[in-house]
Amino acid sequence: MVRIFMNPEDARRLSPAEQHERRRQVIRAYKRKLNKRQVAREVGVSYSAACKIIDRYNAGGMAALAPGKRGRRTGDKRALTAEQEATIRQTICDKRPEQLKMEFALWSRPAVRELIERECQVTLHLRSVGKYLARWGFSPQKPIKRAYEQSSAAVRTWLDDAYPAIAERATSEGAEIHWDDETALVNTDVRGRSYAPKGKTPVAVAVGGTRQKLSMLASVTNQGKARWMIIDGNFHHERLIEFFEALVADTERKVFLILDNLGVHHCKPVKQWLAEHPDQMEVFYLPSYDRRKSPLGTARNSIPGNASMPISNTSSAVKYRPAPRPNCAPPPRNAWP
Repeated sequence: MVRIFMNPEDARRLSPAEQHERRRQVIRAYKRKLNKRQVAREVGVSYSAACKIIDRYNAGGMAALAPGKRGRRTGDKRALTAEQEATIRQTICDKRPEQLKMEFALWSRPAVRELIERECQVTLHLRSVGKYLARWGFSPQKPIKRAYEQSSAAVRTWLDDAYPAIAERATSEGAEIHWDDETALVNTDVRGRSYAPKGKTPVAVAVGGTRQKLSMLASVTNQGKARWMIIDGNFHHERLIEFFEALVADTERKVFLILDNLGVHHCKPVKQWLAEHPDQMEVFYLPSYDRRKSPLGTARNSIPGNASMPISNTSSAVKYRPAPRPNCAPPPRNAWP
């Protein structure tokens, strides 16, 4: 019988599956009554490696030869302890840098590094800070804009007390609740991204020096029924009153209109018109700096990415006209109070 002997090979270069198969080869040769030196020569491992494999097999059977996880154990040799990591992670979730009297507006890697150095007396490299943040499940995100002057208590009071009272009155008086908002449309692309084949950057066609802007007033009910009016020109109180007139003319019931605190909503001509039409429309105002509570505000955010406007070098492409009763998908229900 001819036997082929293999030269010892560095097992560290093998994958875990290959290492496991090599150990099984050692045990198969050992079961054929070969001594350890013969096993080592036949399989191609060192004598000491063959002895260790056979000893592990004798102690725990084939299960003892299964490959284990390579490298350091989770959490071993880290600069921060588990308690320190939990403290830093919770601080980032609960506080902003400015609240901790740090010279940062947002949480960045340098800001987190400074926080760790201040709270734990541990200095880390920026790359290490990034690894900690990724391990905690943090990612760089664009912050949600919120007015500094916004009062969370006032918003909660409006949601818990003011709006339920408005809804109750609307039900008892047979009125319909409308949410009003204004926005602008332009003849230039504002989406910022466009699908195209890899390696071929899309080109946005623009009319040089003729950027046109249109204003849009719109209202939406809790059932998702929307009405809007396009304005060719600036938005002011006369346009708002004209929208009020078109809205009450197109509505069979009294309108309870919820507005934000834009200045034109509080001007004298608007208040005078409302005082002259108490049976047709009544206005309620959102808390200051809280346009996000309006369902129409949520729908308005999707307009630039979904609306399309033909490119034109004149503003005559769209004229001012009163709003018809259109088919419009309702805003997301999670935006409603």
